[in-house]
Amino acid sequence: MTDHDLVLRIASALIAIPSETPPSDTRAVADEAERILAAIPGLETTRHVRREPVHNLVSVLKGARPGRRIVLSGHLDTYPPGDPARWTTPPYRPSVRAGHLYGRGAADMKGGIAAAIAVVASLAARRDWAGEVVLALAGDEESMGRDGTLALLETVPAMRGDCCIVTDAGSPAVIRFGEKGMVWLTLRAEGRAAHGAHVHRGVNAAEALMGAVRPILALRERPVSLPADVAAAIADARTVSEAYGGAGEAATLSAITVNLGRIVAGTSPNLVPDKAEAGLDIRLPPGTTTAEIIAAARAAVADRPGVEMTVDVAWEPTVTPPDHPLFTTLARAAAPVIGRTPVVNMRVGASDARLFRLFGIPTAVFGPTPHGMGGGDESVELAELFAVADALAVAVRDLLGR
Repeated sequence: MTDHDLVLRIASALIAIPSETPPSDTRAVADEAERILAAIPGLETTRHVRREPVHNLVSVLKGARPGRRIVLSGHLDTYPPGDPARWTTPPYRPSVRAGHLYGRGAADMKGGIAAAIAVVASLAARRDWAGEVVLALAGDEESMGRDGTLALLETVPAMRGDCCIVTDAGSPAVIRFGEKGMVWLTLRAEGRAAHGAHVHRGVNAAEALMGAVRPILALRERPVSLPADVAAAIADARTVSEAYGGAGEAATLSAITVNLGRIVAGTSPNLVPDKAEAGLDIRLPPGTTTAEIIAAARAAVADRPGVEMTVDVAWEPTVTPPDHPLFTTLARAAAPVIGRTPVVNMRVGASDARLFRLFGIPTAVFGPTPHGMGGGDESVELAELFAVADALAVAVRDLLGR
């Protein structure tokens, strides 16, 4: 068992410090986390900065003798709180109501960080295990982690563990073994301005843009050949996982999705726009590569005069085999705590777990269920957060002993 009071105190202390992305300013919250970590005997903490104001921490706790290295990963940054009217209490004034801890970052993911720190504290109190535990707290996960976890993996040897557990938002009943890849595209169209009554004098950039967007939206119909073990895991997890992720999650995980997230054109209905721009987010499952998607998108716009495409983000799908012992160990540790054996499944959204997998490190996402994530009154159920901490403590000891 972990110290549940400690979990609540740490989570509340971290929530109280704004660390929004943008601008990913994690200096103050890293200071607070470093203060908390300094109270754990034997823990050595270092700070790493690739780009200001993104501050990252790496803490190492060594066991009684050499052995495996287990990495626990979390991110210190959060979404902005948005409209204050959506909050019952101020987002940076943590409060407990009806068994939930409220505040920006309670679920995503300062609660999960608190659980991981409590696990490290319990290991420090009884250092009869082999190996070492590494706690990595990164600063810019919400903006894809280039100056956070990616920078740490590229420069800090302690980050290269035998396995990694990311305590990000999810559900303790669904252990995540992989994530879809992503490609973000910007389309820009050039036309010729004119009065709306004199369309024969102009070239409508918005219409040119629409003509280019449609075939990219059609990439949703592109067939995908999922690896057999991934397809089986998604199918086996569907009933349990969709209770948390929503009906249709399994289909979303198995297919290419395209979201037209931004479109800008023109200034007035009676003017022919000479410029238009669109932003698209394409998510691709295992069995597809970013190169294939980018090539298909380029082909779709190649014959569109006045339209150009740029690739802003490209990350490959990442998977740890769903039968890896990491997931067996986590499920065995969680079952008596949550009252059921967790299923394993892909994760719909991206997390820093993908970066560890890109470095060949077996990685799981195991954290509490989010409520109000990205919106108002974000919260986490305390009983579930404590269950995550307790299960994680058992799993880490088991992994160190293997």
